[in-house]
Amino acid sequence: MLAYNVTSTHPAAFLLVGIPGLEHLHVWISVPFCSAYTLALLGNCTLLFIIRADTALHEPMYLFLAMLAAIDLVLSSSTLPKMLAIFWFRDREINFYACLVQMFFLHSFAIMESAMLLAMAFDRYVAICKPLHYTTVLTGPLIVKIGVAAVTRAVTLMTPLPFLLRRFHYCRGPVISHCYCEHMAVVRLACGDTRFNNIYGIAAAVFIVVLDLLFVILSYVFILRAVLQLASREARYKAFGTCVSHMGAILAFYTPVVISSVLHRVARQAAPHVHILLANFYLLFPPMVNPIIYGVKTKQIHDRVLGLVLRKDAKGN
Repeated sequence: MLAYNVTSTHPAAFLLVGIPGLEHLHVWISVPFCSAYTLALLGNCTLLFIIRADTALHEPMYLFLAMLAAIDLVLSSSTLPKMLAIFWFRDREINFYACLVQMFFLHSFAIMESAMLLAMAFDRYVAICKPLHYTTVLTGPLIVKIGVAAVTRAVTLMTPLPFLLRRFHYCRGPVISHCYCEHMAVVRLACGDTRFNNIYGIAAAVFIVVLDLLFVILSYVFILRAVLQLASREARYKAFGTCVSHMGAILAFYTPVVISSVLHRVARQAAPHVHILLANFYLLFPPMVNPIIYGVKTKQIHDRVLGLVLRKDAKGN
């Protein structure tokens, strides 16, 4: 049973609704969610195993890919286990501080994913526009610094949120109309002046998406210009082919963000479950499809995965 902490104005726990209006379908909805999460776990763990085991893949492109896979694992695992518990066991209760921790991990790792996609765009820019300087520019220390910078930016931007939420009195009840502890969903339950939280949340999201996407687009403008200057069609096709996987990952990450943003402004009267399902799609889709995109489109990864599968089949026979 939920209770308010006698020494604080916040509830001891929140109640997560799941998908409002579709509670009777939670068991069925859990099937694609569980399948997507399983694919995300298998795919990203396989990528990490292959890149770690094969020294030939210890190159900047694959090291960034390994970072992306690790981020995707944490991003999906920060929400999916609890969501499945809601769908299967109606375990809706989440401790107040556990909710803040979930929110911090969710938003922090989403920011890290955006930063990693930008780093991978930089990798493709150097590889295509400055190929002779690739090994001297993208050195091991620089890759480590980029990884540290991605983590530092995310943690710096998201650390204030839990502390800002702790100071509120939650007089609108403990029920969160969502599958997980999303920042604005928690803020809606708070009383008092929440304008700073609203402005900070929107400003951080716009800053990250606009800035990162702007630099990604700028990288591809230079890449496209360099590719078009190549003499033969085969060379142009080969150079641009190295960017296909990364472009797929960018579309997988940013398309749901843009659609969700537009829908919130154009279709405000849409049923709540439409927005919730789209938010879940944004969290589940990139971790699920990124390993598939890179496994299919990147020859080195494809060959290693195929070799791993064939080796297991040979041992089984």
